[in-house]
Amino acid sequence: MKIYISADIEGVAGIANWDETSRTKSDYPFFKTEMINEVRAACEGANLAGAKEIWIKDAHASGRNLELDQLPLNTRLIRVFNGHPFGMMQELDDTFDAVVMIGYHSYADSDHNPLAHTLSGALAYLKINGQYASEFLVNTYTASSVGVPVVFVSGDIGLCEHIKQINSRIITVGLNQGRGKSVISIHPQVAFTQIKEGVQQALQGDYAQWQTPLPQSFEVELSFNEHIKSYRAAFYPGMKRVSTRNLRFETDDYFEVLRMLSFIM
Repeated sequence: MKIYISADIEGVAGIANWDETSRTKSDYPFFKTEMINEVRAACEGANLAGAKEIWIKDAHASGRNLELDQLPLNTRLIRVFNGHPFGMMQELDDTFDAVVMIGYHSYADSDHNPLAHTLSGALAYLKINGQYASEFLVNTYTASSVGVPVVFVSGDIGLCEHIKQINSRIITVGLNQGRGKSVISIHPQVAFTQIKEGVQQALQGDYAQWQTPLPQSFEVELSFNEHIKSYRAAFYPGMKRVSTRNLRFETDDYFEVLRMLSFIM
């Protein structure tokens, strides 16, 4: 069994402020450790389910958060971003059996997490086929495009509710409940246990049938916080500017959605 883990930080237990996400801030080390612990929990659950090989994408910010020597021996860690449109799913292909997402968070324009965003703080929101798009949705469609099911996600409770509307078979663990600028969080050790048990449960199920269907066509709506960024992005081939801050992009090829996002963000 070959497993892929994509790891972010804005959905780990207790996180509530942008300073806690930045390696240049004094608040960061605690939450870096929490990110590592939650990824390790996912690895332990996968190994209990029979994983032979685990690839992990450090998918937060610069991609320099996880420490390989704190992870199991059968892991490979992908550090930094190489510019490929798969982004947070770099190196994923059809040789993998399943995808696990750790530390994920609610979408831009959601009030379920004070750190809610999608791909970049530059976006007020991103929609795909009329549906608010989280990084979970963007990356799940990436996984579906190469035939690999997402089976487990941990993050904030709002994200878990969003996931159940998209694919109710995916096992989720909600760690934080956002309330304005604050969060209500479970204890980190409880988070570790629930993630470990949830990943093990997911990978012992008939997860090959859990794949999220990939739409046949894509209408992407992007709303920027600043009109100057919308103006610049409007020059991407095929992009239509529909208002001062809003753009629309249409295609039948999901890779073209990813290519567009990688160039305009």
